[in-house]
Amino acid sequence: MKYLNIVGYVAIVLAFAAHFWGHEASWEPKVTFLLAALGVIPLAHLMGQATEQLAEHTGPTLGGLLNATFGNAAEIIIGVIALSKGLNEIVKASLTGSILGNLLLVAGAAMVAGGWKRERQVFSRSAAEANGGLLALAAGAMLLPAIFHYTAERVHDLKLHEHEEKVSLATSFVLLAVYALGLLFTLRTHKHLFTRPPAQSEEEKPGISAIGGHAWSVKMSVIVLLAASVGIALVAELLVGSAEKMAHSFGWSEIFVGVVLLAIIGNAAEHSTAVMLAMRDDMDTAMTISYQSSIQIALFAVPFLVLVSWLMHSMGWSPHELHGQPVKALNLIFSPLEVVAVVLTVGIVIVLCMNGESNWFEGVLLLGLYAILGIAFFYIPTGGGGAVESGAAVGAAHAP
Repeated sequence: MKYLNIVGYVAIVLAFAAHFWGHEASWEPKVTFLLAALGVIPLAHLMGQATEQLAEHTGPTLGGLLNATFGNAAEIIIGVIALSKGLNEIVKASLTGSILGNLLLVAGAAMVAGGWKRERQVFSRSAAEANGGLLALAAGAMLLPAIFHYTAERVHDLKLHEHEEKVSLATSFVLLAVYALGLLFTLRTHKHLFTRPPAQSEEEKPGISAIGGHAWSVKMSVIVLLAASVGIALVAELLVGSAEKMAHSFGWSEIFVGVVLLAIIGNAAEHSTAVMLAMRDDMDTAMTISYQSSIQIALFAVPFLVLVSWLMHSMGWSPHELHGQPVKALNLIFSPLEVVAVVLTVGIVIVLCMNGESNWFEGVLLLGLYAILGIAFFYIPTGGGGAVESGAAVGAAHAP
């Protein structure tokens, strides 16, 4: 991870140089995207370090809340930048990809790496059951708005867009409320079910920092956290802008770019951490990373970005038209492939992990499903990115 961070910091400088000096060259979007992607990784890792150090000073309850809030800050910042450019489908795809990546790629790689030389590995069954219920709710929150869309479309609802917006906003408030109560459950009333095992190495012990080998003060942690957030915002501006151009130049679907590429980039630090912990036979923490990252995306990041998009759209902070097409506020109407992918993923994860045990072949099953979904998203037609047709357009088509 140390060398990857060094490469990432160098890539940040090169990304800005490539963007400003080669903005008219055909190679620029591809090179800028690759360099900016590498640049996000060390910044996301630094933000995670600062959050953990700050949590050491605030106690377990507030510390857990900080970790939950900033755990997926990179994805949220990338999402806000994309919303400001009117790239709603990329936002939805990156959120979907984060859920799929954490549950399939992260958990699958951890199971294979940790279980290759072991007959089995164990983790908290109670935590798996509680997290499985939250993931099922997340799958329902994606499935039901899509079903509503097609049901309302069938009966020619003339206020389809208005009704979809209300369904999305109301569902978002419910998800945020459940997420807050979930934090209460995991951090206070039933925190004994989610207690992590003792640190296994010097790097994991509280009070030890990767910078200087000493604990950070509160002031230092806050400064680093803010600096990393600003850095991610600046790099995300390049990343999102070049992602759209790169997708068009290669003929790729924007959904594929969001589901696979942006999602892997945003979760790179968590991927490596989970695999390393699994290899040390700390499967409890590895699975916690996989579960909690997905839950934070589904129950916090998704509804939060829906509300942010609605505010930005109302205040005129995001474009109302892109490439000659109207742009509406972000909603919860995901494409059919995205919905099916999440439902299948949640289903297989619950089936395989509910017993609190894992082995390397179960990891292969998760990785196999991720590969199949990646292939499907790669070949999805580029005409609309596979996205659900705009409610406004449908309503206009059926208007008298």
